[in-house]
Amino acid sequence: MADYPPYMNAYGNVTKILNKIKEAKTPDRFSQDYLETVLGFSGGGARPFISLAKRIGLLGTDGSPTAYYGQFRNPAQSEQAMAAMIRKGYPELYKRNEYAHALDESGLTGLVVEVTGLEDGSTLRAIVKTFLALKEFANFELDPTPPVVEEPRSAFETPGVPSAAGVPSSVGDGLTASAQLGQVRFSHNIYINLPDTDDVEVFNAIFKALKENLLS
Repeated sequence: MADYPPYMNAYGNVTKILNKIKEAKTPDRFSQDYLETVLGFSGGGARPFISLAKRIGLLGTDGSPTAYYGQFRNPAQSEQAMAAMIRKGYPELYKRNEYAHALDESGLTGLVVEVTGLEDGSTLRAIVKTFLALKEFANFELDPTPPVVEEPRSAFETPGVPSAAGVPSSVGDGLTASAQLGQVRFSHNIYINLPDTDDVEVFNAIFKALKENLLS
């Protein structure tokens, strides 16, 4: 099977499902059951949405909502997030034309033909219509800002604090620099996630490690 750009044959469902996603609570996992039972889209025509969502980065490979999912549901970031997802999901189109989103339907069809080699048919039409449906939710005039995806940390690890093995973790996420009068100054914020325990010795050990390794 050819590796065509993301599409749904029932492309009319793209708009409907995305609107429902904005209204519904974010699930732990976006499954077929969630699509059918919670969002109300049953039948084979809607099922390919999950594959489409994974390819544009709305969902992870395991069906879990990504940072883009949360941004898309946020009215202040929704259009910006969708623009980023379209660029992510259709890289071959953007390699040929960095302004693929600015093309009208005829121009976009020609670009898809150039990239895929498809001739006029249902698949070509579905790719174009799916792209256009997604584009209705995007604003490409905004500066693209990729979402920050934090790696999971244990209860004893904090950014900038040495781990139990004595290897300091990255402080890059909280690091800021400003240049004033030729001087560069650095600062960072430290957040501590304390474990859920009533054992005082655990907390004593944590703060002792902070004092010895961070405050010395």
